[in-house]
Amino acid sequence: MVKKLILGLLALLIIGVGTLFIVNGEDKYEADRYSLSATNGLNIGSKIDFTLPDQFNKPYSLTKDIERLILVFSKKSGHTLKELLKTKPKDFLTQHKALFIADISPMPVVIRNTFALPDFKKSPFSVLLIYDKELSKKIKPKDNSDKIVVVSLKDKNITDIKLFSNSDVKNIFK
Repeated sequence: MVKKLILGLLALLIIGVGTLFIVNGEDKYEADRYSLSATNGLNIGSKIDFTLPDQFNKPYSLTKDIERLILVFSKKSGHTLKELLKTKPKDFLTQHKALFIADISPMPVVIRNTFALPDFKKSPFSVLLIYDKELSKKIKPKDNSDKIVVVSLKDKNITDIKLFSNSDVKNIFK
């Protein structure tokens, strides 16, 4: 009797996981709609330009009035920044002429669709997303992927780059 119950529960688990993969395993990212270029990589003096989707799949192109990009390349730094921004007014990023960009390219599609995107959609602020590993390579720091990277811009040209640890995140806007 117990053996049949365990086999039944195991079968339900397999069916449930299979259904999850079927429903959320399809990648809906349209690579040809988005781009990112940095003339000299993520370095001072480099010109950067992009069109990236936000968490609602709405495209956003970098404009000349943006003065700061806040980039995260790991789950931990992304959560740290999100927690900080939750304590700020809804238009905090806009007031600071800043954009929050999260690299989600290493994430498996089913995890991204099941957990990450629904979580991003709950955010009161816009999060631009990098889905494509090739786009990420153009700006991802080689040794500091756990750091929060703050890029200062003037007319889409990189004028300064600062790295912040998760414990120092409160100093990003000082």
